[in-house]
Amino acid sequence: MSASLNSTPTYENEEGTLDFKLLNAVNDRYGGVVVEVTLAMDSALFASLLRALIARWQHQGKRGVWIKLPIQHVNLVEAAVKEGCWYHHAEPNYLMLVCWIPQGPHTLPANASHRIGIGAFVMNENREVLVVQENIGRFRGTGVWKFPTGVVNEGEDLCAAAVREVKEETAIDTRFIEVLAFRQSHKVFFEKSDIFFLCLLEPLSSEIQKQESEIEAAKWMPFEEYAAQPFVQKHELFKCSVDICLAKKDGNYSGFSPVPTSTAFSDEMNYMYFNTHDLNGHHS
Repeated sequence: MSASLNSTPTYENEEGTLDFKLLNAVNDRYGGVVVEVTLAMDSALFASLLRALIARWQHQGKRGVWIKLPIQHVNLVEAAVKEGCWYHHAEPNYLMLVCWIPQGPHTLPANASHRIGIGAFVMNENREVLVVQENIGRFRGTGVWKFPTGVVNEGEDLCAAAVREVKEETAIDTRFIEVLAFRQSHKVFFEKSDIFFLCLLEPLSSEIQKQESEIEAAKWMPFEEYAAQPFVQKHELFKCSVDICLAKKDGNYSGFSPVPTSTAFSDEMNYMYFNTHDLNGHHS
């Protein structure tokens, strides 16, 4: 972000003198403007301010306008929409609207398009796989035994999410080993796309305690018994997952291991997942 756009505190237009300090506006790195409403005001005043500022930004050659409306200022939504803004995304405590000033199609990035999920393949020394039956969702009441699954939280690493989900659903402690495979599907959750990662984890404990709120039952099941379930054999995705897991356990398959890396965009470490076996000639 750059310096505030409010160095000129007032602007004279046909509606009188407007105090631009009422709207906290800063330039972004892409020729646009970010506005965060922090002060309470009526919709008429907000509309006048926004209309005058958009005219000013158009003269300055600005492009996209991002307007962050905290939930307590929801009264301003209609005014923003009437000035040409549209919804971009919403979070629990704010709504983000956008406006495109130039003529022609906009180039603003879309809202988040994917949900990220994990499935955990956990097998013990007896070739028993950790499986659960769910009491919610599409598998409720079907009798199908499945791998522990879940959704990656915002700001959570994929490998940490897999360990967490297994712990939450079964109380089993694990160590993340590899991403074995992933698949992408579309129009799933609220018409968004979905990326699902099949992960290999090593069990560090054995005593199961199921999650009462979501899990009907949990147990260690012989891998062959899991694979022989009619549901698994009938659906290509599940059968393919079984083949991958079996190939991994038999030493004929190498997945992608998490390797801590740094980037030019952040001081925080993150993970790159790649085949360390083939790259280094051995497992990391």
